[in-house]
Amino acid sequence: MTTSYNGRLTSLSHGGGCGCKIAPGVLSDILKAAPMRNLPAALLAGSDNNEDAAVYQINENQAIVATTDFFMPIVDDPFEFGRIAATNAISDIYAMGAQPLFALALLGMPMQILPLEVIRQVTSGGGSVCNDAGIMIAGGHSIDTVEPIYGLVAIGVVDPKKLKRNNGARAGDSIILSKPLGIGILSAALKQEVLSEEGYQEMIALTTKLNKPGVALSQLDGVHALTDVTGFGLAGHLLEIARGSHLKAQVNWHAIPVIQEAVEHVKADIFTGASTRNWADYGNEIELASDIALWQQNVLTDPQTSGGLLISYAPEQEAEVLAILNADGFNSAQKIGQFVSGKGLSVD
Repeated sequence: MTTSYNGRLTSLSHGGGCGCKIAPGVLSDILKAAPMRNLPAALLAGSDNNEDAAVYQINENQAIVATTDFFMPIVDDPFEFGRIAATNAISDIYAMGAQPLFALALLGMPMQILPLEVIRQVTSGGGSVCNDAGIMIAGGHSIDTVEPIYGLVAIGVVDPKKLKRNNGARAGDSIILSKPLGIGILSAALKQEVLSEEGYQEMIALTTKLNKPGVALSQLDGVHALTDVTGFGLAGHLLEIARGSHLKAQVNWHAIPVIQEAVEHVKADIFTGASTRNWADYGNEIELASDIALWQQNVLTDPQTSGGLLISYAPEQEAEVLAILNADGFNSAQKIGQFVSGKGLSVD
């Protein structure tokens, strides 16, 4: 990490994107120190089971959905950093099946290091994504920090009867992943200056694609659980659904969509430290087939910044789920496994 600006935002931070997240086990210990008590019945979702957002019911047909997400730069281009951070924050609204309403900006910048024009580009990038989502940035808060930080508080609304949580999976459900894995690996390659221009453009395209299908998916009764894949990796977020639903997730490695260039880099031992921390936290809950190599393990735990939706649904609704995803350009969406009785995660 440097103390002067050389045109590379990533040089000003010790981590980037959702790879900045505190490891899941450590986060759990922190939250235990301040348990939530005397919760009102109107609070439909809180910090239990690491839900994507808090949900508070205000009447029979409406509940407010609130979330916040922010991180340090995953790319050097300030406009694209703003776009990625905003897309990632709004994703948690879509992951609850909710419609976003508005956002508040969270901005922390090293004011003595970064030119004002660079900071303006970050906020402009975030604003452009909010415009794409059909919402406005209605306010926010800014501070002078050591490392650059940007993100949003996102507010949405959902019919409580259509709310999708990460603990509603049922035995026999199929699992679809809507975006390919490998974003964390590409970000590590970018930091090491070995990411190709094609890989960079794919990274930008994936991390700035809004998870809008979450709204339409919430209307399907056969969609039982929904979340997005972010800093804890595919394995971590599958385990969250499995734990909350008291089930076991079974995944077919060969069905998982993975960015091809990410495979090349991870095979060359280029991946994030967050991947290793993730495995240390929850690897004891995972059964890997004997032919699963270490690089594949690192893909399963790779932190995804603005990753895809993870959908648990009744098999008979597969055509409808895929039609919704494909209509919005999620052409890499694949069925990757199913939920069965038991606990944990197995990968064959």
